[in-house]
Amino acid sequence: MAFPERRTVDILLTTALLTAVGVALYCARRVILIFVLAIFFAYLIDPVVKFLQRHSLFFKNLREPAVVEVYLAFVLLIALAGYTFAPSLARNTARVLDEAPALLNSLSTGDIASDLRGKYGWTEAQELRFRAFLARHKEDIQSLVPAVDRYLSNAAQIVACLLLIPILAIFFLRDGHRIVDVLIRLLFHTDRRPKIHALVGQLHLMLTRYIRAQLLLCVLSFLFYSAAMLALRFPHAVGLGILGGLLEFIPVVGWTSTFAVVVGVGILNHSHWVWMAALLGLWRVIQDYFVTPRIMGSHLKIHPLAAIFAVLVGAEIGGIVGIYLAVPMMASFGIILHSVAEERTKQGSVSDGEPAAGTSSNLLETAIS
Repeated sequence: MAFPERRTVDILLTTALLTAVGVALYCARRVILIFVLAIFFAYLIDPVVKFLQRHSLFFKNLREPAVVEVYLAFVLLIALAGYTFAPSLARNTARVLDEAPALLNSLSTGDIASDLRGKYGWTEAQELRFRAFLARHKEDIQSLVPAVDRYLSNAAQIVACLLLIPILAIFFLRDGHRIVDVLIRLLFHTDRRPKIHALVGQLHLMLTRYIRAQLLLCVLSFLFYSAAMLALRFPHAVGLGILGGLLEFIPVVGWTSTFAVVVGVGILNHSHWVWMAALLGLWRVIQDYFVTPRIMGSHLKIHPLAAIFAVLVGAEIGGIVGIYLAVPMMASFGIILHSVAEERTKQGSVSDGEPAAGTSSNLLETAIS
């Protein structure tokens, strides 16, 4: 029996290796996601670290003390925010826990329609239509309690994982350049390292612009939430606006949590929560389909339609994680393909149309060359 050809063996071994790497990445996807989010957090903090590194009174031009100063300021801000908002938050949480059973009961029985009629001056026909709507969705309303329990359980796990992100980001802030340099030395030949360093520089600039775009979106959400709640005389309007702006970093879960908190505060304090819910829904449509694609497109140099396409495809493939990573991944692929095209153009001009000496036809080698 003849042994397979060496080319066949190489193909089989390469396929097996890529399959094993793919399976390993899939199994470790949650850990990898935490590290990716830590990198994003490091990009978020990096401008502040650089500012303190240049203007520090005691540790000028020293990276590590600047990182420590930023984290100390971060802890102090969290402590100040907790001291300011913790008492009212605890009171409102206790009220929610006390009034939630009665609210769910009024929703399931339809009695809340009478309360809304008296508060907003609804007609009898409007009350009957709302009662009919609640009656049709009675089973869905009754299933809210186990759904909320599952949501709180998952939220606790997510918070525990999120606490790792700023800790891991310390290492990227302090040793990011050295980590990249070591990886390039391990994975690439000496001749290719300058090209890889240039490509990494372009990716670094893209991620910096992506974080700036995210910050701008957060600021816009904060301004809208605060202005809308101040106009409707919601309690703690600025604090809730800050919370909504911060949660804008988290796709889907962030704005749904903001919606739940704001509407819940409105219900408990008898504010105009119906109008606020309508405004939040309108803002979500504007933010997702008009503001975000244009801001991301202008910062990352991609068309707004391409940004919408990337987000929709990311949501279909990876859910919330896919939504978050879709736009920077598309921008990264664009940078890599542009770099490959430029390299091929240079090789073609040098050899007058003939392939350059020593250039492999393998797509992977072309992409990293």
